[in-house]
Order: sequence, then structure tokens, then C-alpha cells
Amino acid sequence: VEPSESHKHNYVAALKIAMQFFDIQKSGKLVNNQIKWRGDSGLKDGKEVDLELSKGMYDAGDAVKFGFPLAFTATMLSWTILERGQRMGMEGVDQLQKAKDSVKWITDYLVNAHPKDNVLYVQVGDAEKDHKCWQRPESITDNKPLFQINTTAPGSDVAAETAAALASASLVFKKSDPPYSAKLLEHAKKLFIFADKYREYYSVSLPQVKKYYNSTGYGDELLWAASWLYHATQENIYKDYVVGSEAEEFADWGKPSWFSWDNKLAGVQVLLSRVYFFHGKDNTKLAKYQKSAQALMCTLLPESPSATSDRTNGGLIWIAEWNALQHPVAVAFLASLYGDYMEKSDNENLECDEKTFKSEDLREFAKKQADYVLGDNPNSMSYLVGYSKKFPKFVHHRGASIPADATTGCKDGYQWLESTKPNPNEATGALVGGPFMNETYIDSRNNSMQGEPTTYNSALLVGLLSSLATSSQSVVTSLG
Repeated sequence: VEPSESHKHNYVAALKIAMQFFDIQKSGKLVNNQIKWRGDSGLKDGKEVDLELSKGMYDAGDAVKFGFPLAFTATMLSWTILERGQRMGMEGVDQLQKAKDSVKWITDYLVNAHPKDNVLYVQVGDAEKDHKCWQRPESITDNKPLFQINTTAPGSDVAAETAAALASASLVFKKSDPPYSAKLLEHAKKLFIFADKYREYYSVSLPQVKKYYNSTGYGDELLWAASWLYHATQENIYKDYVVGSEAEEFADWGKPSWFSWDNKLAGVQVLLSRVYFFHGKDNTKLAKYQKSAQALMCTLLPESPSATSDRTNGGLIWIAEWNALQHPVAVAFLASLYGDYMEKSDNENLECDEKTFKSEDLREFAKKQADYVLGDNPNSMSYLVGYSKKFPKFVHHRGASIPADATTGCKDGYQWLESTKPNPNEATGALVGGPFMNETYIDSRNNSMQGEPTTYNSALLVGLLSSLATSSQSVVTSLG
């Protein structure tokens, strides 16, 4: 159903709101702080090993810095800037510098977390302990435990995702800060070698992370990191990697998969479709990635013969009860990009079995998912906090739920979790977990399944909204 004129959403306004959540999630000594209820926190992080790990961002409604999803956040923000920076920087939108600042807040931390070859600190804070407390990050005074991977306890997935983050960010800063860009790229290359040589799931090496961000594979991250390193360097060693024996082992060609902090394959397929469309039509292996991306696009379009039935009656792609909005927002972002690649490379048709679609159909799909998130749903509720008149008021977020002037320890903060009043501080820009399959949403602070926002959700939403914020403009043919 086409939303009526009165329901048309203001994607630029929504983008400006979504961008604010990164400021809410910042750890460290805040610079030009725009969030009145946030203050400095985590200033001692890393001190016991003589590292400066105060920056970075908290993962969700807690005070833990989980390196795996945090690096994914940086990769997605960087990808958005590289593809959509022109739109983000336009007059009236003016979000490009903010996005770059957010990326740098994370990459500064990631660089410091990689103090030497084959060592990467992948978590600051004990999740079990943290989740037993309800307090603002500003109130935490004790030293947070640090978790690292190394040659005896490796983690290919998180090391490769960090390499992808730093490689993509090196492109973001290539023109504006060449020395910083070179430093990021140097770290990315070393982390990729580490990830590739010492292969293991980080959640096997560090069982403590399993409960929160258990990894289901590292092959996708190795291909993802190599794809980003190829874009950043144009060196054939990385191109050979994504079409060589590792591809045979990990690429899972022809089988569409969802895109998330844990599974990057769909992202790899779209990113390498970019290379195929613009620079590599003669490469049969790149063609396999492009065909796989095309298969995913065909599952997304509701009129396609291979359309997935994994969607709500309202049309939202729906895969998981926890954090339901991650997957639809992620694939809508990929669909908008893929459609632009088609258009720019004069590949007008998307063939889905016996039906033919156009790039506009992918853009329309992306808009429908965005519109659902912004309020075109059975609850007439925006799942983006701060956008429209009706949005969640009981977001599962410690900082938002506790008054800024309250001094609480670990346990006495629970009065704020249990309070029946809406959060005293608005977590502006938070994208909550989202609705159940039957499209119900329970706005309760205790409902972390539906009501907890994540930093990576916001990065995906910023990507999607940046794609829709202005009328379709061609993407650049090279990210370099």
C-alpha cells in the first residue's frame, strides 16, 4: 500500500535524529558534548595495561564496549560515508562531519586496542557483572576487566571485522587526513594477517563473550576484510583472496543470507558486486558474488517469485525476536546500494526467475522498510526515538532511565529500572529492537528484547536514511 501524502516521511529529519545516538553512546572524555545528560566516563579504561582505551562506544543500554559489534558499527558508518557522503554533506543535511567524527571516535579506540601485532583487546567490561548493575556509565568507578585475543587465544572473526573497520575508515580519511588514513590502513593489514593466520572463533578463545556476541563463523569476516582492503589498496593480493580457495570455502555462493553484526556475507556480495559492475565483468568468481547478491535482492522484493515469506503482514522483513529491526534495516540499506550500482553501470534489469524488476523497485523496497520503522506500521509508532509524535518512552537504557543528577551505585539504581515513569532523559536517535512477528510492541523498560537500542542498529539506520535522504544520485564508481 502506498503511504498517503500525509504519511510521507522526512528522511533528512530522521537522519539528523538517528545520528545523535552515537553521541549518547560515547565513552571517554566528551568533546563538544551536545547530550546534556551524558558526561565523561570510562576514563581509566585500559590504564592497568598502560593503554588508552577510554574512547569507543558502549554497545547498547549498558556500559560494556564489545569490540566485535563496535567494529561493525565503524565499518557500516564508513561504508555509508563512502557511498553517501555527498548527500550527507549537502546543505540542509549537514551530517557528514558528524559521521566522520563518530567513526574516528571508534577507530581511535580500535587502533589503541591493537598495541602490537597479533594482540587485540576485544572487550572492555565484564558483561555478566555489568548486567547485574543498573547505573550510569558516569557512576562506574572500579576498573573494568579487559579481554584480549592473541596467538594462543585467537579470534579471526573479531580481528577481521576490526581490519574491515580500519580499512574502510582509511578511505574515509584518505583526503582529509592522509597520515591518519595511512595509520589505519597499516593496522588493518596487520590485523588481517593475524585473523587469517591464526584461525579460531573468538567466542571459543574467550567463552565469556559467548552469551552476548557469540560468533557463528569467521569465513565471512575474512572475505569482508579482504574486500575492504582491496577497495582501500587496489592491491591484487586482496582481490585474489576473495576469488581464491578461501572463497571456495567460505563464500556460500548462490545461497542468500541475512546481513548482521554476525554475518557479513550479504555485505561482501554487494561490495564485490560493485567491483564486478564497474571494474570486473570478465571475472567469473566476482560474477558469482554478483549473482548471489542478485538472489538476495530477489528474495526481498515482495512481488518476486522467490520472495521470502519472512515478513510481517505490514511488510517488514522479520527474522529474529531479539532486535527484530536489525535485519530489515540492514537489507534495505544493501538493496538501495545494489539498485544504485545497477543504475550507474547501465544494468537496468534485475531478473528474478521469469519476472524482471528495475532498480527503482529496490529503492521502493528500501523506502517501505524505512517507512515502517518511522511509523507506517500497525502501531502507528516510530521505532526511532525522537522522531514523530509517538515513539518508545521506556527505552531499556541505563543512562536514559536515571536522572543525570542522581548518584547511584550498582544496586540502588534498580529503582529507575522499575519506575513506572517514562525515562527522564530521551535517548534521541535510538533505534529500539522492534516489533514481534504479530507487530505488537510492549513499551516497557524491562523488555530488553524489544526495547533495547544498539549502536550498530543506528549505524545501519544511518546508512539506510542517507540512501533515501535525497533523490537518487549516482554512486561513485570507485571508493578509493
